[in-house]
Amino acid sequence: MRGFSLVCVLASVFFAGQVMAADEAAGQKKAASCVACHGANGVAIIPGYPSLKGQNEQYLVMSMQAYKNKQRTGGMASMMQAQMSILSYEDIENIAAYFANMK
Repeated sequence: MRGFSLVCVLASVFFAGQVMAADEAAGQKKAASCVACHGANGVAIIPGYPSLKGQNEQYLVMSMQAYKNKQRTGGMASMMQAQMSILSYEDIENIAAYFANMK
């Protein structure tokens, strides 16, 4: 029974984020600083920078959260960590929805 309860709690935590719909319009506004490197249309304008247009939404959320939590390191990690530090988790979800749903 205890194992079943744990599974239920974990499932509710996982699916809770799935129920809330992200606000793409809010994401577009918050993504203003992203376009300098990742392009206004989500296609990177600087060689070596990733294009975000049409990228998997959950991947974008996880990547931005990893930068925010200083779990992701690498060449531009310090710049990305600074950018993510001013965003809430809701902002991150909205930005991810904005870029993921670009056509």
